[in-house]
Amino acid sequence: MITRILALTIPALFQAAYCSTFQNDIVNAAMERTNHTIKYDGAYIRIGYPNGDVPTNIGVCTDVVIRSYRAIGTDLQMLVHEDMLSNFDEYPSRRIWGLNRVDSNIDHRRVPNLQVFFSRHGESLPITRDKDNYGPGNIVTWMLPGNLPHIGIVSNRIAPETKNPLIIHNIGAGPQIEDMLFHYKITGHYKYLPPEYNAPTDH
Repeated sequence: MITRILALTIPALFQAAYCSTFQNDIVNAAMERTNHTIKYDGAYIRIGYPNGDVPTNIGVCTDVVIRSYRAIGTDLQMLVHEDMLSNFDEYPSRRIWGLNRVDSNIDHRRVPNLQVFFSRHGESLPITRDKDNYGPGNIVTWMLPGNLPHIGIVSNRIAPETKNPLIIHNIGAGPQIEDMLFHYKITGHYKYLPPEYNAPTDH
């Protein structure tokens, strides 16, 4: 009986350890982004592929997420592009922007596309008003006034007054860490663990 319990428990321990490592890595990478002076600029720019990026002194909310994941070895440009190549109609490009084909220059920099990717390849988590449901490394999306989609990463720091987890995001003044989780309507809540962080399945 003890052997069976251990067999069931050890994989869970591996998963917990890998998740903890990922949470530390992605939060640290996102926090590092707050050290950069970034001009908010969402202009369409042709970039390389894979691992393409707009000039380092500009960016928007999605670039905080993209650059944070890239810092830990995950290229969302490539992952989103490859998924859209095979599953274009699962994404809102045709419906929102009237597009008929993929575009590796911009697809991954659009919040609605990232929402679809994270829901397809990560875990969609509950949207609640309970601050304890938003763990470090989680990704949250909002709808700002004027129907402007927004995205950020949950940090491992807590606001002293509200006890809300602080959010790392760029809402116009460059990457910041702020107490803004419940300031706008939340439209998505995700956890995306890259393949390289997945726990071994042969234990």
